[in-house]
Amino acid sequence: MIRLILSSLLLAAVAACSTTSPVSTSPADAPLIERARFFGNPSKVAARISPDGRMAVVGTPGYFAKHPKPKTPRDLPAHNCINIRLPTAGGLYAWEFKKAGRELNVRVEGQLVFNTATLAVKAALAGIGLAFVPEQRVQSYLESGELLRVLPDWCPAFSGFHLYYPSRRQPTPAFVVVANALRLGA
Repeated sequence: MIRLILSSLLLAAVAACSTTSPVSTSPADAPLIERARFFGNPSKVAARISPDGRMAVVGTPGYFAKHPKPKTPRDLPAHNCINIRLPTAGGLYAWEFKKAGRELNVRVEGQLVFNTATLAVKAALAGIGLAFVPEQRVQSYLESGELLRVLPDWCPAFSGFHLYYPSRRQPTPAFVVVANALRLGA
């Protein structure tokens, strides 16, 4: 699926490069671009490419029939949690929680470690343990009752993904096509 999308974007970029019309990146032409300070640099532009999100701690009804539901993140070490290894973070992901301004990172233990949320969701669906994954990835399973959510009040919304790029350089036509395709609402 991703290859298909990237191939389509590449074809569109090539087509855009072959036109003689100038590429405009003015605010009138790109209303979703907003100036942003990126690491203290006001010369960057941030284009939102996803809506806000939330994480979710999920498990199957069968898992919760055998194990009590955690009431706080501090209860998680007593559970078989499905870990995710992030290659850029240098180790296992510490589950991040926040409630009433209080932040809490919990290093969980479990039998399985994956490098994608997709496999963590599959393991949770198999009843192996609890997964900490983006809510949008498990929304249909929550609605169908295949997965149950716990600790929802400890998982606040976070800002969606943004594409950051320099504002002072003229972007290539190919980059403009990709940025426009990625922009939220495009």
